[in-house]
Amino acid sequence: MNNMEQYIEALIFASEQAIRMEEIMYCLQAAFERDFTNEEVTDAIGRIHEKYQHHSLAIELVKIGNGYQFLTKKEYHAVINLLQLQRSKKKLSQAALETLAIIAYKQPVTKPDIEQIRGVNCDYSIQKLLEKELIAIVGKSEGLGKPILYGTSNLFMDYFGINSIEELPQLKDFTNNTATIGEQSE
Repeated sequence: MNNMEQYIEALIFASEQAIRMEEIMYCLQAAFERDFTNEEVTDAIGRIHEKYQHHSLAIELVKIGNGYQFLTKKEYHAVINLLQLQRSKKKLSQAALETLAIIAYKQPVTKPDIEQIRGVNCDYSIQKLLEKELIAIVGKSEGLGKPILYGTSNLFMDYFGINSIEELPQLKDFTNNTATIGEQSE
């Protein structure tokens, strides 16, 4: 098949989220009624990746998590950020961001645990995060009443452009060691 790269490119482009290798292979096999090897598909993805490295293109092929997605190159992020600022509907509220941060760093975590940390009811924030598919129900706790456990979803990683939870900033990255209380003794 001479134009396999174009089909793979079209699949990646049409996917709203990062598309996994398994999904690409399934689509190709279903469309062309023949088996494709991992090597064939991986080689084609490599050629697509090289093609989008050219300096005249504003997008690139990026591996995110277990999949592939087209994203704008870093030098264009400033203008994209301006667009994102205008799209306030997709913007998360402060309460939703706080709730999401707790879930991301403490997962799996229950709603009562989140509410204990935040000090307020989190029903609305959790519902909105579930609707936006940034979090998911990952099970039930063994605690009293078996409350639902929440964790981040794959879309969370896509949304923030990371490959794993380990790439989240650590608390030490936010602390300022120069802050002191009281007067300094000499």
